[in-house]
Amino acid sequence: MSLLITDECINCDVCEPECPNNAISVGPQIYVIDPALCTECVGHYDTPQCREVCPVDCIIGDPRHPESASELEQKFRRLTGQA
Repeated sequence: MSLLITDECINCDVCEPECPNNAISVGPQIYVIDPALCTECVGHYDTPQCREVCPVDCIIGDPRHPESASELEQKFRRLTGQA
């Protein structure tokens, strides 16, 4: 599933540059993740890099965008032109 940044975000700026898909951007109040671009780093890394660097653990699975590992792999292929 896509990831979601919760209201606990402190706008520390460490997650955005870690995203290989450029899915993270500055929102009106906190950083946001574009579910159309988030693959949980599938195809790039073994674990979501934003979660690895987040100092407050405010990045969770987005229940509004459930996706299987296979679907995330397909999204990765589509985003990188490997489809």
